[in-house]
Amino acid sequence: MDSLAQAALNGASSDELLRHPVPTEYLAAHTRIEDIGMFGGAEDKDVRKSLRVGRVPMPELAPDEVLVAVMASSINYNTVWSGTFEPVPTFSFLKQYGKRGYWERRHDQPYHVLGSDAAGVIVRVGVGVRRWQVGDHVLASPIQVDDQEAVTHHDGMLGEGQKAWGYETNFGGLAHYAVVRASQLIPKPAHLTWEEAASTPACAGTAYRMLVSDRGARMKQGDVVLIWGAAGGLGVYAVQLVKQGGGIPVGVVGSAEKARKLRALGCDVVIDRSEIGIGDDDGSDPATVIEAGKRLGRIIRRETGEDPHIVFEYVGRATFGISMFVVRRGGVVVTCGSSTGYQHQYDNRYLWMKLKRLIGSHAANLQEQWESNRLIDMGRIMPMLSCAYPLEDIGEAGRLVQTNAHTGKVGVLCLAPERGLGVTDPDKRARIGEDRINPLWNG
Repeated sequence: MDSLAQAALNGASSDELLRHPVPTEYLAAHTRIEDIGMFGGAEDKDVRKSLRVGRVPMPELAPDEVLVAVMASSINYNTVWSGTFEPVPTFSFLKQYGKRGYWERRHDQPYHVLGSDAAGVIVRVGVGVRRWQVGDHVLASPIQVDDQEAVTHHDGMLGEGQKAWGYETNFGGLAHYAVVRASQLIPKPAHLTWEEAASTPACAGTAYRMLVSDRGARMKQGDVVLIWGAAGGLGVYAVQLVKQGGGIPVGVVGSAEKARKLRALGCDVVIDRSEIGIGDDDGSDPATVIEAGKRLGRIIRRETGEDPHIVFEYVGRATFGISMFVVRRGGVVVTCGSSTGYQHQYDNRYLWMKLKRLIGSHAANLQEQWESNRLIDMGRIMPMLSCAYPLEDIGEAGRLVQTNAHTGKVGVLCLAPERGLGVTDPDKRARIGEDRINPLWNG
């Protein structure tokens, strides 16, 4: 570990951090451009073969950026996409981005440092940064925007310059250092450890926009909300937001163990996928979709007395047709992803004749990130970390998510040598309740 990283880990003052030099290279989880064709026609594109850990050059810092010494990060599904080079190799994003200007050219490299979550300490600030200082403890929003684009000031997610940080850009959070725009920064909740805090921005913010924001489903008290993949990283935050908002979460999971954990989390209704009968069906047969939708609808009505007002959808091809069928007349399907495939089939009659709505949602703008982080800071929404791997084991961490063998979020310790570090307000942690924080932890 270099001296600057060690100083940040030790809680050094701003003046001391500035006395230590920025290293010329750093340790990072990354993919390599020469590996793009490594899987060929392989059926199992095992990310343990493609996710590398090694030293990469330290990039120059732009005026509106900060350099963060990353204590912890977490795995999001876009890390799996990067590691499988699907649906397209992320190097194509970096090449296009690199054509936009001087600072953008830094991103077009033969390596891609991954990671869309990060918690750490600011160790350098660009000359144009105003609201943040060296030594601040921060989280990174997973979205980078162009603040000189007009529409960004209406909703940053609508801008053409909006990028998924660490996926469509380089120098992400699965590393000892990360380059972060000042307009991505979020204050770290002082009662959380580094790894707990790092597990929240991408998934909690995304779920908040989908359910609570006026750009999403606008959930209200009493709404029945069907949540696919409710034990996954997105799903567990959705369950909490529905409960906090006075709604009725109905979670679908893929195993008895995940069902047990979801009930312990307080999910009102938990349904094992096998009860619906969809198994590994890809959602392409209309008759099968309708029959599965009828079975699911009967279960939901039996347990809640009515059809769902909202369907929280990110599974994609395998579930999308069922979602469009099962949501009530005038209800909303809100989607932010397609982990089982992007080409969806559904019967459009159920959309137009029953006046249903379909909302596309992607991550969250900075205000929504701050609002969801406020709930976490208040102790109303809990981090949903189930395990944490050292950075050197990034392949195993990514594989766990790739095979859907995880529950909640999978953390990654970057500079932090062990779990439990980073709490700067232990009294607040005690008030919230140590036993309430991280209810999914497997340790």
